[in-house]
Amino acid sequence: MNLALPVLVPALPALGAAATLAAGKKAPGLARPLAIVPVAASAVLALVVALQLGTGQALDAATRLTPTGGPDIALALHLDGFSSLISVLVGLVATCVQVYSTAYLKEDPRYPSYAALVSLFTAAMFLVVYSGDLIVLLVGWEVMGICSYFLIGHHWESADARSASLKAFLVTKLGDVPFLFGIFLLGADAHSFRIPDVLAAATDGKLGHPTLIALLLLAGVAGKSAQFPLHTWLPDAMAGPTPVSALIHAATMVAAGIYLVARLLPVFLLSGAALVVLAVMAAVTMIGSALCALAQDDLKRVLAYSTVGQLGYMAGALASGDREASVFHLVSHGAFKALLFLAAGVVIHAAHTNSISAMSRIPGLRKRVPDAYWTMGIGLVALTGLPPFSGFFSKEAVLGAAEHAANGEAMTNGLGPASAVPQIAGWIVLVSAALTALLTAAYATRLFLLAFHSPAGAAAAAPEVVAPAVADRATVVADHEADAPYSPELDEADPATAEPHAMRWPLWVLAVPTMAFGIAGLRSDWLPALLDGGSLRPSGVTAVTGTGLAVAGALLAYGAWRSATARLGAGRPAPAGRVPEQAGAPAAEVLATEVLVADPGRTLLGPLFGPARHGFGVDRLYAALFVRPVAAAARLVRFLDREVVEGYVQGSGIGANLLGRAVRLAQTGNAQTYLSALLAGVVLLAVLVAV
Repeated sequence: MNLALPVLVPALPALGAAATLAAGKKAPGLARPLAIVPVAASAVLALVVALQLGTGQALDAATRLTPTGGPDIALALHLDGFSSLISVLVGLVATCVQVYSTAYLKEDPRYPSYAALVSLFTAAMFLVVYSGDLIVLLVGWEVMGICSYFLIGHHWESADARSASLKAFLVTKLGDVPFLFGIFLLGADAHSFRIPDVLAAATDGKLGHPTLIALLLLAGVAGKSAQFPLHTWLPDAMAGPTPVSALIHAATMVAAGIYLVARLLPVFLLSGAALVVLAVMAAVTMIGSALCALAQDDLKRVLAYSTVGQLGYMAGALASGDREASVFHLVSHGAFKALLFLAAGVVIHAAHTNSISAMSRIPGLRKRVPDAYWTMGIGLVALTGLPPFSGFFSKEAVLGAAEHAANGEAMTNGLGPASAVPQIAGWIVLVSAALTALLTAAYATRLFLLAFHSPAGAAAAAPEVVAPAVADRATVVADHEADAPYSPELDEADPATAEPHAMRWPLWVLAVPTMAFGIAGLRSDWLPALLDGGSLRPSGVTAVTGTGLAVAGALLAYGAWRSATARLGAGRPAPAGRVPEQAGAPAAEVLATEVLVADPGRTLLGPLFGPARHGFGVDRLYAALFVRPVAAAARLVRFLDREVVEGYVQGSGIGANLLGRAVRLAQTGNAQTYLSALLAGVVLLAVLVAV
């Protein structure tokens, strides 16, 4: 293989970012071609590299960047089936996002800087995927962090966007500090930062501190991949533009942590304690995020919590020792989650609001956005994990990996002994993943029914029929808490205009792998041959169990929705609240007639609905334990600096100033005065000597 091809994959988006930023203001017409063409070319090159590399092959190439007195830092490439597969996903999603953004942010004056950051973000992820050196990988890791800060805060006029970008940056950096020490310790134990050398040292048992290294690396993974307890930044990041959400959630930032653990899994297999910690982290993340998603009213926040939970699935597969299943679900999830976010952007564009409650009262919304309606349905079915969509096969691969680990037969595929994975880790993942499958189907069904099939929309379409019934009610309010989390975007598009083709065809492009990619895992000479060679076929027990739980969750949500709809028709009051709107909503007149919303989430969660809507108070807990004490300490330091330290500094300056004034009074310019003072001094000295 010509090494220029893999080198160009991350280089082209980086060069495109520089060109877009340079030409953006001087030649705005070039911004869109410079944003799309380099990223699309990288996507094609990534596919060519994958095809040339083939299955069961690996490529390592390196050149030393600098000596360090210890392990050298090398500009290295490490290509195999995992890097090839993920790079194709990154290229596909990034290209769709860049094309979609040309219409979604058509009137945005800061589009050139936005497009440049998306290209740089893509280049950084390519660097992480292709890098064969941990220090170079760390560079891409951190570049993604700073790009996410600027992209989430793209609408910096909004206080929500500013706080969300800062929160994302600080929370991920909190994990990156121990992550950095983990990389240094790993390099010191392996005497190299080269990934092949590190894996060889792990296989030979030459790592002196495997548990400490694994736990330090997991801290960075928890931050970057939004795992408990560092997951809180991801739902708030929905204040950024919707295409950015698609890129972050599907193919770049949050996928980087999972990819890193998959790449270094032999290191983690040396520590059963680290695998149990990873399993517990994944279990809490899966179940907690699914409960939160079931209570959200913001469409994008539902999808954000969904991403957190699906990343928990991937982490659970890694805790079970099977990186094949983890990466399989990573790629499958990347396709359908990008589809869901881009479809959500079309729906938000048409409804002019993120609120599902508000959407449920807009008449004919699904007819207004047929492309988004059908593709979002496809994405939600894949998310639920129903056959024959890709989510079914990848989810069953995760459940199968957990089942084997629970039975003491972990599918490590030659990376380590099956006994390296504690059985308790497999049981934790298996039980939590099964419960999450039930909850995932419930919140996916709730989202689809409320957004597109709510009877409130039909009622709004016929106000002359429902007006008398509304007038008879003492309380007619929207089913939405006044302080419910909500992350609106600044409106970029005219909702009276139909969505352009650039916002529609990427949906159908992503729908293809959402429906068909899972089939690639059925034959051993297809996807498994590209990865570690293990089986990705669903087992009978997990397939029946997982599908049954998904169907049960969907039926529970549907039954709760029908029950809530019946109660709504009977005129029973609901708890008071509001539906937040974005300015200038086209459906404002319809929404002005507040109609109750039949939310199955309240019925299913009961007393947990309120806590789940607010993330079970984790943000409040962190504010009480960390934010407020740090802010109080900062105020104390400020007081000591200004009132004490600065007081001494100012006092010394004032003393010198007063001394200067006293000396200046003696400088009269009169020679007789100087001579008299000199004579007086001589006489005084003479008297003192004589005495």
